[in-house]
Amino acid sequence: MTNAFANPLLATPARPLPRSVAVIGAGTIGPDIGYYLKSALPDLKLYLVDVSQKAVDGALLRFQDYSKKAVAKGKMSEADAIAVNSNLVGTLNYADIAECDWVIEAATENLALKRKIFAQIEAVLRPDALITSNTSSLPAAQIFSQLKHKERATVTHFFAPAWRNPAVEVIRWKKTDPAVVEYLRWVFCMTGKVPLVTADVACFMLDRIFDNWCNESAMLLDRATAAEVDSVAAEFVHAGPFFVLNMAHGNPIITETNTLQAEMEGPHYTPAPIFRSVDTWVTVPPGKRVEVAADTARAIRERLLGILFSQSVDIVDRKIGDSADLDLGCRLALGFKSGPLDLMRSLGEATSGGALTRLRDERPGMPMPKRAFNAYQGFLRNILVDDLDGVKVITLRRPEAMNALHDEMNDEILAVIRRFENDPKVTGFVLTGYGTRAFCAGGDIGRFVDMLGDAPASEQYARDCSRLLVHLDQMKKPVVAALNGMALGGGFELAARCHGIVALKRAWIQMPEVTLGIVHGIGAMVVPYRRWPHATATFNAMLRTAERLKATRAHELGIVCGLAEDYAALIATAVARVRELSGRVTPIGDAPVAVRIEAIEARAASGQVLSRECIDIMEEAILEAAAANTFAAALEVGYKAFGLSACTESAREGISSFKEKRPPDFSKTR
Repeated sequence: MTNAFANPLLATPARPLPRSVAVIGAGTIGPDIGYYLKSALPDLKLYLVDVSQKAVDGALLRFQDYSKKAVAKGKMSEADAIAVNSNLVGTLNYADIAECDWVIEAATENLALKRKIFAQIEAVLRPDALITSNTSSLPAAQIFSQLKHKERATVTHFFAPAWRNPAVEVIRWKKTDPAVVEYLRWVFCMTGKVPLVTADVACFMLDRIFDNWCNESAMLLDRATAAEVDSVAAEFVHAGPFFVLNMAHGNPIITETNTLQAEMEGPHYTPAPIFRSVDTWVTVPPGKRVEVAADTARAIRERLLGILFSQSVDIVDRKIGDSADLDLGCRLALGFKSGPLDLMRSLGEATSGGALTRLRDERPGMPMPKRAFNAYQGFLRNILVDDLDGVKVITLRRPEAMNALHDEMNDEILAVIRRFENDPKVTGFVLTGYGTRAFCAGGDIGRFVDMLGDAPASEQYARDCSRLLVHLDQMKKPVVAALNGMALGGGFELAARCHGIVALKRAWIQMPEVTLGIVHGIGAMVVPYRRWPHATATFNAMLRTAERLKATRAHELGIVCGLAEDYAALIATAVARVRELSGRVTPIGDAPVAVRIEAIEARAASGQVLSRECIDIMEEAILEAAAANTFAAALEVGYKAFGLSACTESAREGISSFKEKRPPDFSKTR
């Protein structure tokens, strides 16, 4: 299961991004897969193939409908919508796709049908073109057994809705060329997906979780209703199993997939008979619940946890998938509030073990842990670590939060740096973000919400959040930030504490805290002024009006020391900068700096009315920190200012509006 690189974008692709792709099956998920590809690659020529002209016509109309809605919501420009609907070819003729770079089959889950389709594809397709199947359960070894060129074929399993859900499983099987798997990981990551590599077993990784979660829920109907099961399940998922089955018309799917698992791995996977006799479940939607008797609720909860943990430890023990990918995939693809291994950790050994014991007693044959409880917890959850000739590349991977920082991510980065900073074989470190959109979208504000109105707690919170940054300040080995996209708030504060910053030309930086009625707590009112004193006016605007700074302008100002056109060049530039800085790291100085601040209107660069009170606190802190006689004392000024801002009405309004997803109204704050 080892990948060439943990971060897919570090690989050198074997071929360029596809120029033409065909999707076979224009009914359900096929058009959604195609729409995702066209949205990410507007110049792509896309073929939608089906045996029914009605299905093809419907698929083309779906593209128009999706793009119109995206334009109406401001998520797509008119020009992009035109591009998405251009170079679309609907056809019933396989001969039309002969020159495609990649063919994705998305037909019905029927092995004989899929084999027939692949025979037709291979008869017309050139030998070097890729072939993948969107099956959710059928092993690649079965599907592609009759292909002549098995090395270019594998499974790429998308999740609904495929145009929006970022997760996609890429199956590694013994006949596939490893370079094909690495290329697909690279393509998916480049186009906004999160590829998760799994072994070639029935139902792969995530459907093992989902299908058995649903099947076990049906097994509980001898003691509870569907609404009761969904109500209890809401503790762990955003939508209960029966509600999801209704949405996906999934009863026949569970019957098919669990029958397959039962045939291949044992009768304990046999689907619940009730799936064959029920079309729609009587249940409750997300956010609603029915009252459940305590004993019934406990039985449901323990069984659901039991099957979740059973499947999870089996996936890890059999190396079906990576632990971090499992947790991330369950959140992204299946709507779990927490990954199953994270949930095991938070519930503890006694509760988790009790749920597994109950499952073992009530459902004999289900997998049980083969190792001690703690053996399932020793993995990095939020970052990826790669080595490029002695330079450790640390990738922030929280794609659902645009790689935003939180306590655990900070601790993981710090642990990796501490592990290698005294290793003579390691020259230094590069920090970058996962994907192509964001380096880091700042810090999560979850914990801060509970501290509003408590200045000492908020001040200490800022101090605690700075533990990684303070360590970077004291390092002898260089750390370079590689901005692969936006760097917001705490993301720029992290980059500014690195010893060098390089960026993609299209990247940009913004400090939006003022729009939330708070000041920056972990160095933004201090570090930029001491590192780049000639750019004081730029930082004044960024901090007080949330003005964006383009990477190209940051390079002109000397804030960014290198620019790159693409991701590969970005990382190469960052690694080169690490080597240049080796043995030449200069700490941020203690000497005071001269800062001048001119009065401004309390209004953001976007036009949003801001809090005068917040800006006053910020300006006072900037001046006091600049005059401090030591860098450490200057940082303390920032921590205290953050604590002070937490006690303002503007902070309460700003954070409340953020949580409620509405524009803030600072007219009633000073």
